[in-house]
Amino acid sequence: MPSTVIRSITYRAAEAELEVLFTTGRRYVYRDVPPAVAEAFRSARIKGPHFNRHIRGRYRYSELLSAD
Repeated sequence: MPSTVIRSITYRAAEAELEVLFTTGRRYVYRDVPPAVAEAFRSARIKGPHFNRHIRGRYRYSELLSAD
């Protein structure tokens, strides 16, 4: 099911980084995210609530600013 909040998810296993692009256009990278957490997020049927319960507030993050 497409998310109304999350546009895309990218996981870089070598760096344990989860990149999340929101429908607002804001992009964040979450650090030290275990592979199982990233896979559960990718597999979640409803991504927004899953993100809020299992990722938001649990991992270090920073916003990636576009180079406009």
